[in-house]
Amino acid sequence: MMTILAFIVTIGILVTIHEFGHFQVARWCNVKVLKFSIGFGKPLVQKVFGKDKTEFVLAAIPLGGFVKMLDERELKNVLADNSDNHEDIQSENLNVNYSEADLARAFNRQSVFKRIVIVLAGPVANLLLAILLYWLLFMQGVTGIKPIIGTVDANSLAEKGNFKNGAIIQSINNEPIQSWTDARWILLEQSFQNKPIDIVTIDDKQNQQLHSLSFEGIDKDPEIDILKKIGLSIYQPKIAAVIGEILPDSAAQQANFKTNDEILTINNVKMQDWEAVVTKIKANPNQTLNVGIVRNGEAMQISATPMGVKENNALIGRLGASVKIDKTLFNQLMVETHYSALQSMQQAVKKTWDTATFSLSMMGKMLTGQASIKGISGPVTIATYAGESANLGIKTFLEFLALVSISIGVLNLLPIPVLDGGHLMYYIIELIKGSPVSENTMLLGQKIGFALLGLMMTIAIFNDFNRLITG
Repeated sequence: MMTILAFIVTIGILVTIHEFGHFQVARWCNVKVLKFSIGFGKPLVQKVFGKDKTEFVLAAIPLGGFVKMLDERELKNVLADNSDNHEDIQSENLNVNYSEADLARAFNRQSVFKRIVIVLAGPVANLLLAILLYWLLFMQGVTGIKPIIGTVDANSLAEKGNFKNGAIIQSINNEPIQSWTDARWILLEQSFQNKPIDIVTIDDKQNQQLHSLSFEGIDKDPEIDILKKIGLSIYQPKIAAVIGEILPDSAAQQANFKTNDEILTINNVKMQDWEAVVTKIKANPNQTLNVGIVRNGEAMQISATPMGVKENNALIGRLGASVKIDKTLFNQLMVETHYSALQSMQQAVKKTWDTATFSLSMMGKMLTGQASIKGISGPVTIATYAGESANLGIKTFLEFLALVSISIGVLNLLPIPVLDGGHLMYYIIELIKGSPVSENTMLLGQKIGFALLGLMMTIAIFNDFNRLITG
């Protein structure tokens, strides 16, 4: 239910903002708006407001929306198809009788510059929403994990670059790094440039070291974490194997584990830390284990049978207990950066710009085969991440909302007929040639546009279900 609700809220907000951009700028340009619809299909709520009698609609399928403006060409087509009774047709099909004053406000009679501004307003509204959300988040302060290097994989790019466990990343290509979030983003961007990058680290003795990292031969699959591709991992301190929370109806509850139980051994094998416990539990689904624990200073043995669950097409064991976290140790690994209102706005604009340009770059690389089309996501993936981000808190959900808003803005700017970018392309051609694109050309463009969108949606849905099946 949380996933469904979060998805509806996400799409509802982003579509409303996008269509409101078109609507408001159309009104500023004195264009008559006939209908403002959120969703497609059967109307659930219909209301008429304003001096223009604009019809506001909330429809059943919440996967988009539209703003219908008065267009003289559409009116003529309706009248031509129903020439017996023009007035009835005007009233029945378009819900209004049009005077010459109304027709002067038709979208098609506006200057090409006004039409460009109205078409751009939707995607720009999405980008402005992202800036606003990021500004609010930066104002609250940004919390992240310190960029301390953990295990370096053998024979990896990181090992060739001489990276060491425990070193802290200070900068990448002269850009200061505050957290692993910063490091991941820059590494992801640079991985598609196929150029070596310079990374500066500092060890526990305050010795700086310059590393050169090459991305030659790196896997272009966007499903794989960039750190895993390089062979780096986030530093994780040794956490004592002490049980924190126990899930109801779990294997841990059935075995009668208690909070603060310390796990010493499993099948007489000593457990060094919580990670060792997790590894052992995962490797023994549906197998009864003899667990040695200490409870209130007293040693005892417990029999536990980890529940078998599917993960990435493999059967693993799950106990249903979480580790007790030492908050002091946890806080030492976190970093929080605060910004003023002006700095927050600068950071918000930069993040929105960087994300938008990177998204465009990725789309281009997918077309040329330089990046995998697995990076295209559909409604199922969006719904999944909407639910997960909502469960993690309002800040995480707002960050997710900003990211999807940028994606919608960028997608609509693509020069594909039926999208805003396709209309923008027509108007730019009109500026160059001095006359509008012919209706036959626009009709052909519509067919191509729908075919391209259908192909993209097919790929997106295939990727969605592939993620569901493979985990």
